[in-house]
This record gives sequence, C-alpha cells and structure tokens, in this order.
Amino acid sequence: MSSNEPTVVVATSNPGKAREFAQLLPEGIRILSLRDIGAVAPPETGATFLENATIKALAASQQTDYVVIADDSGICVDVLDGAPGIHSARYAGEHATDEENRNKLLSQLEGVHAADRGAHFQAAVVVAHNNNVITFAEGRIDGAVATYVRGENGFGYDPLFLLPDARTMAEVDNFEKNQISHRARATHQVLPVLLEAIGKPD
Repeated sequence: MSSNEPTVVVATSNPGKAREFAQLLPEGIRILSLRDIGAVAPPETGATFLENATIKALAASQQTDYVVIADDSGICVDVLDGAPGIHSARYAGEHATDEENRNKLLSQLEGVHAADRGAHFQAAVVVAHNNNVITFAEGRIDGAVATYVRGENGFGYDPLFLLPDARTMAEVDNFEKNQISHRARATHQVLPVLLEAIGKPD
C-alpha cells in the first residue's frame, strides 16, 4: 500500500487491538501502530475509559501528522464494584500478561455463583488530528464471567466473557465479534467523522 493511501494511526502497541481495528475499519486504509511511527504511549492517568482514550489519542496526535484513533476498554464486574475496569490491562501487575490478568480475575471470583458473575465490556474510542479531538463515542456489551477459559479467538478477557447465548467472546468469529463488541459499537459511531478526516468516502 502506498503512502498516498488514507492512513490511520491506532494508538496502541497491542497487536491484538491493532488487528481488531484493522478489521473494524473499511478496506483500503493503511493502519499504523505506535511502534510503526516510533511513538511512545503516555501514562494512563485518567479516571475513566474516555479520559484514558483521550490521553492516548492526543499523545499520539502530537507525534504524527496522521489521523489517530485510540481506545481504552476493559471488563467491569458487578460483584467487584466495577473492577478491574480501567485497570483491566494491568490487573495482575504493570506488565501482566493476558493470562495473568485472567487468572487473577478468576481467583477474585472463586466461589461466586454463576448468577452473581454479571459483567460488561466497556470501550471509549477517540479520534484526534493535529492535537485536537474531533470525535468520540462509547460502547458497551453486557454478559458475565465464565468459570474457566474457553475459545481460541480474541485476546484479553475474551475467553472469559460470556455472551447471553453462553458462548464466550473468544468463541465468536471475527465477523460476528466486529458487529457486537463494545469496541465495534464505539468505532461504528465515530466512523463517519474519521472517514471524512482522512478523505475517504464511506
């Protein structure tokens, strides 16, 4: 793809998240990650998903001339008063792996009955350009936390997140996930403004 192609920087170094955004955006858009542009992710000091997504979008926008899309997302468990929430990616420690985070969540919910394991995935997506936020949206999907990991697709807490039909998010194929996920719901809302900003008709 040539440099003349419409380009969007995804403000993440997480390959799973960059891959998912590439699937959520229309074909014909060049997707770059923070690593691709040599950018540094800022500390996530916000108190909400939207604040953290905004911090990430603006920080990346200061390091590139391209339009930037950023998200902050996580799993919020009812019985844990919304935890891990904005700390989902580092629930088991600053450099925790997905598996370590999932294991900590399972340990926190040990002995909790299925009826009390309600949870939701929440995402905030922010689009920025020239160090200005040009649009943002939030998305949510409700479900529950499984008692063990299931499924090979997805990343993060997907293998633990039970949908209403009893499949985990990691048992859903990419096409369906990109219709129903929290990140998809937020991204679909910002898409018209993002496409206009990169000069690509929808």
